[in-house]
Amino acid sequence: MGTGLKGMSREELLTLPAAVDLETGNRALGLGRSKGYELAKRGEYPCKVLRLGKAYRVVTADLLDLLGLAA
Repeated sequence: MGTGLKGMSREELLTLPAAVDLETGNRALGLGRSKGYELAKRGEYPCKVLRLGKAYRVVTADLLDLLGLAA
């Protein structure tokens, strides 16, 4: 996508914990930092995001399902 970010391999994705920070979710989806936070803030992130205080956490099961890697 021209952002210079390295995506994640299938193996990396399958070893993620139950929820990951937004930066990891963005990396898995190929989103830049600003776009990912903008989508999360508007409630339009492509998979389920939890808001815990000031932090966003991406539900890994939803992320893997979106990427076609669900168990």
